[in-house]
Amino acid sequence: MKGTFTGVGVGPGDPELMTLKAIRAIRECSVIVLPVSDSTLEEPVYEYVGEGREETGHLSGSDQKCRRYLDKCVAYRIAVGACPQTAQKDRVYLPMPMIKDRERLKMIHDLDTAAVEKRLDEGENVVFLTLGDPTVYSTCMYVHKRLKQDGYQTKIIPGIPSFCAAAARLDIPLAENRQELHILPASYHIEESLDLPGTKILMKAGRKIGEAKRLLSEKELDALMVENCGMDDEKIYVGTEEIPEQAGYYSLLIVKEGSKSLTELRKD
Repeated sequence: MKGTFTGVGVGPGDPELMTLKAIRAIRECSVIVLPVSDSTLEEPVYEYVGEGREETGHLSGSDQKCRRYLDKCVAYRIAVGACPQTAQKDRVYLPMPMIKDRERLKMIHDLDTAAVEKRLDEGENVVFLTLGDPTVYSTCMYVHKRLKQDGYQTKIIPGIPSFCAAAARLDIPLAENRQELHILPASYHIEESLDLPGTKILMKAGRKIGEAKRLLSEKELDALMVENCGMDDEKIYVGTEEIPEQAGYYSLLIVKEGSKSLTELRKD
């Protein structure tokens, strides 16, 4: 009998924000999948954690590359903080490069899917750990939709999205009454989208933070920014003028109509 693939959202950064359902899925699975954006990982790698389990051609649990990939995986650290059993699971590291070459990405995602299918074919339940929620700009879905097309059993366990966590951290509402809410990928063209009514969320703004700040200033829009929400190195910026020219990948901007929320936050 084939195993089940489950995409699990671990939330934005604070292990206490992981759901009970997510923790249970991890406890009950055999293998966890971790996406890796490190350029040194060109094909999927299996790491067997259990003692006495070896397989030719795969890296062992003591391999230094695996240690580096693991140390850089934020979703894994969050999961371990909420569910220590996460560290006892076998792991599959999947290359997920941050590139826009569609043909190359398709080839890599196909390889990733084949690696997961091997574990599922052996009857193992597999959990893919992802920050925030699996359905919102998550690499998890590249594998999920391929597995679903190939006839495998798939599930999704939602996690608290970063923009909801950021709004809670700032103690402000995202949208009220008839206000619209727009979720935008900041790494793509956002100039026209900033003219939309209501609240705009700029996701994963790190690499484009300078350009986003310039556009906000030109359009005389004020914004709030949370970097690494819920993590130890969390930073909050109030107002467009406070936003730095450089920021980490997990940076999120909230652009609201009017200035009431920003004014009230400044008073605090």
